[in-house]
Amino acid sequence: MNNLNSILIEGNLVRDPELRTTPKGTPVCTFSLASNRFLKQDSGFEKEVSFFDVETWTKLAETCSSRGKKGRGVRVVGRLKQKRWTDADGKPHSRVAIVAEHVEFRPEFRKETAVEKTVPPADDLVAAAVADEDRDNGPLVECEGSPVMTDVLEPVMF
Repeated sequence: MNNLNSILIEGNLVRDPELRTTPKGTPVCTFSLASNRFLKQDSGFEKEVSFFDVETWTKLAETCSSRGKKGRGVRVVGRLKQKRWTDADGKPHSRVAIVAEHVEFRPEFRKETAVEKTVPPADDLVAAAVADEDRDNGPLVECEGSPVMTDVLEPVMF
């Protein structure tokens, strides 16, 4: 019987994700995230930052590579994996990483230019078309990216 090994963590990407492939051609994406914790102290709050290495595999790796970028918020659900090795001097080393099974990306917010304020984004136009068609009981227009993958959901408000 397997023991419980599960982790849920939220944070921001420290750098852009790196995508590579194994010798057999399997995509692997690695990234690091910083997770903040605030502790109440006598004079206020103290910020504690922890850094975690995350790896994703196959289709999830490709998705994380294309959607992730430095600073973007993510929620990762996965398991911990320990790697052990001995260096050339015979000194043992160990590293714990998170193997992600599910990744959610926070929405990206950007400053709008004067042109963007007057013209709705293409996604809004598609959503409006879906709403109009649905009201008329006409055919439903699928939005880009449908159906939603179970491994990556976007956007997520938290």
